[in-house]
Amino acid sequence: MKAVKVVAFVLTIIGSLNWGLVGLFKFDLVKAIFGGTTVYDPGVVTRVIYVILAVSALYLLTLYDRVTRDD
Repeated sequence: MKAVKVVAFVLTIIGSLNWGLVGLFKFDLVKAIFGGTTVYDPGVVTRVIYVILAVSALYLLTLYDRVTRDD
């Protein structure tokens, strides 16, 4: 079960940081790595939400020790 927690945690962090990059710099790392042909230009509200997700991910980094600890 610990492995599942760690994988979920890491994927959440990576995804949230990517949305933060989109929100702050209009740079989609996933799109840059994996390609894509669609143009994506989020609105202001969407970008704010992406930034909030990125801040949440940074907060979750402080909880890493608790997430990886066995109960």
